Amino acid sequence: MAKRKKSKKSVKRLFLLGLTSIAVIVGTTYTIGKYWVEIYDKYQEKKELKTKLSNLKEKEAALQVDANKLQDPDYIARYAREKYSYSKDGEIILRIP
Repeated sequence: MAKRKKSKKSVKRLFLLGLTSIAVIVGTTYTIGKYWVEIYDKYQEKKELKTKLSNLKEKEAALQVDANKLQDPDYIARYAREKYSYSKDGEIILRIP
């Protein structure tokens, strides 16, 4: 059997094919890595926003309770007397620390 020598053209073609393959693999790996980082960042942001949403819902519930209380004139009068030291006619306010 005679050994067949590879021509320069064939070696050059294999080199270019290998180089192109490496470039494609590197590019694909970079792109996939970039998307994984984006997905992870979005996951962290989603977690933070869920926490923020639950805090805001709790705050909304507390504010809704306060809004309902402020519909009652007796509550408003008592609140104004306690908070701002308003008094009824003939009433004396004494603050004790």
